[in-house]
Amino acid sequence: MPDTTTIELKDIRKTYTMGEARIYALRGINLTIKQGEMVAVMGASGSGKSTFLNIVGCLDKPTKGTYYLDGENVSELDKDQLATIRNKRLGFVFQGFNLLGRATVEANVELPMIYAGVEKKEMAVRAKDALQWVGLSKYLHHYPNQMSGGQQQRVAIARALVNNPSLILADEPTGALDSRTSIEIVAVIQRLNQEKGITVVMVTHEKDIAQYCKRLVTIKDGHVIEDTPVLNQRNADEDLAALPVEAEAGL
Repeated sequence: MPDTTTIELKDIRKTYTMGEARIYALRGINLTIKQGEMVAVMGASGSGKSTFLNIVGCLDKPTKGTYYLDGENVSELDKDQLATIRNKRLGFVFQGFNLLGRATVEANVELPMIYAGVEKKEMAVRAKDALQWVGLSKYLHHYPNQMSGGQQQRVAIARALVNNPSLILADEPTGALDSRTSIEIVAVIQRLNQEKGITVVMVTHEKDIAQYCKRLVTIKDGHVIEDTPVLNQRNADEDLAALPVEAEAGL
């Protein structure tokens, strides 16, 4: 398998049993995502996109099929092995931020490193670097309830970066934000993709947000029904520059 392949899914199927009923969430997904791509995944509620993201994120295992991550077959790994991969090789960004309310920004960003066994001094250095990268270097000792939604999502992105993942999975990262803040968050994600070369898979229900990705995958009834490059991919930084200046813009 080429070293430039981050994700390769071969005939991925996922079936759930509820009583006597069987639910076929994924029905033979075949998909390859190359290193450094930024891919949007769209689909209606119940289409299978959440199950798809759970499998790609090593949160669930397929019923059938093979999943290669960075060239490694992770389909047959046990829960502990999958947990190690999630912690050391993947970064997650969620719609609801998932920050600990009683922990400082610095402590929230350090959490993945605690589980990875990173030394305390190194944790502090990485946390500060990640927060500086997302524009929050002055907020180390703030708490989530002292910050706007856009700032909290930046903290979540910094947390996703600290273990130097090869892949970031973003699940509706702009779903709880207004339109301007959404573009600001996408600008951060675009920059980490373009400047750090991190592969990004972003689930979104917003077609406008999908236009900032390089590629669009649409899932319906457990099948990939569309997999196309995004024509005229938009640049979030350029779109932000074209917006009227606001007093609190950017965070």
